Amino acid sequence: MREKIMSYLGLAKKAGYLIVGSEKLDGYQKKLYLTLIDKNAGKTSKKIYQSLVERGVSGAEIENLSELVCIENCKLVGIKNLGLSEQIKKYLNQGE
Repeated sequence: MREKIMSYLGLAKKAGYLIVGSEKLDGYQKKLYLTLIDKNAGKTSKKIYQSLVERGVSGAEIENLSELVCIENCKLVGIKNLGLSEQIKKYLNQGE
């Protein structure tokens, strides 16, 4: 399951559909379909994540997010592609 999520996140990253970091997502006004936050994220990242979820963006907590996106110390990402978001959500739901 984690390998599939990792591959879809890699595709999103290469295609430019992955928005990385709380600084870029804070106040982001364009359409987002999914946000992922690391379970060990700090207060600022959690606050931004919560505001995006309240705005109607799907969200999920995940362990070791930085390993999945291959970006050191990454705690929060957003995905702006519906198809990739749906595939990732499918694999996230299988892990529950």
